Amino acid sequence: MKTNQYPGFHKLSVQERAAEAAEFSGLTEEELGCLTNPGALSLETANHVIENVIGTYQLPIGVAMNFLINSKEYIIPMVVEEASVVAAASNAAKMAREAGGFTTSYTGNIMIAQVQCIGVANPFFARQTILHHKQEILDIANAKDPVLVKITGGAKDLEVRILDSQIGPMVVTHLLVDTGDAMGANAVNTMAEAVAPTIEQLTGGTVKLRILSNLADHRLARATAKFTKEAVGGEDVVDGVVAAYAFAAADPYRASTSNKGIMNGIDPVIVATGNDWRGIEAGVHSYCARSGRYTSLTRWEKDANGDLTGSVELPTPVGLVGGATKIHPAAQACVKLLGVTTAAELAQVIAAVGLAQNFAALRALATDGIQKGHMKLHARNLATVAGATEGQLDEVVAKMISAQNISVEYAKEILSSL
Repeated sequence: MKTNQYPGFHKLSVQERAAEAAEFSGLTEEELGCLTNPGALSLETANHVIENVIGTYQLPIGVAMNFLINSKEYIIPMVVEEASVVAAASNAAKMAREAGGFTTSYTGNIMIAQVQCIGVANPFFARQTILHHKQEILDIANAKDPVLVKITGGAKDLEVRILDSQIGPMVVTHLLVDTGDAMGANAVNTMAEAVAPTIEQLTGGTVKLRILSNLADHRLARATAKFTKEAVGGEDVVDGVVAAYAFAAADPYRASTSNKGIMNGIDPVIVATGNDWRGIEAGVHSYCARSGRYTSLTRWEKDANGDLTGSVELPTPVGLVGGATKIHPAAQACVKLLGVTTAAELAQVIAAVGLAQNFAALRALATDGIQKGHMKLHARNLATVAGATEGQLDEVVAKMISAQNISVEYAKEILSSL
């Protein structure tokens, strides 16, 4: 496969799709086996990842096609159990491609380490005192990780905030650390521990928590895309998507579901590459509420030509160094399949996938409703549960959809009549 535009890709067998994806990304036979063979994660390796291991658990790995990001073609590995996610992302990417695909950017690999100090009699004076000693504090932090300093520069700057709380004012110091191609939790936590005694000495207070923040608002990925009105089905559809977005922007109940749809695309890529999807989720949802009101992560507008334009900006604390990315053989194979070489590139791909997934959901809501495409795939799942063989699936699904009765019980009725 020379291009990720592959009509009929979904009609290939599992083995054929895997072979085509391997050719596109240059996977070796051994690397491909980590994705296609059960048991790629050995019990021995799993036993070193978490505690009390009793076995392993598998989820499907699909690939989203058609993505053009900053003029580069990608096939996107997605580990997910929800039907229609991979197909929706692929279809959205195909529509975006007509106007040039996705354009992305990244603010850098800066993580925040928080040092909480309480019991400070004069917090505003203490804040200034900490800033007066900024270089001393940065030097103490960087002494803990000279390798990181050599590669990326390590701790770069300080922020100091004064927070009112139910136990009185807190002086909270933020260490801003460039973690390079690592997510960086261990590095920033170690630095926070190291500077704590100095901050206590400077403020006269007591340091309590010393830990990273998942609200990585210095580590933002951004993506934009244009969808022509012809590609999406007309200007009425454009207006429908904008109206659906306006609902999410105004109402936290709608925003919660809309943003979940965005994460339907993002989380599967995070899981596939061995990154921390819980950290991403926490950061994204808190970022959506940073104004004091929870709202939509994406923005959708109609331009002067009547075309649809979308944008997204989100915290992306991801890495390619350390963690499961370097332990799990399937994660390593997925990273190679994706073709990213830096954490910055991975972050930008994630932003583009999230924007594509949101567009697909909003377009479905603005036209046929979310159930039409989803229920066809859901029907296949239920037919399989009912016992349909590969040769029976299409007929059973067609009858279920025709009768608008998508249930295991009805699938069993159909099978008994065949």
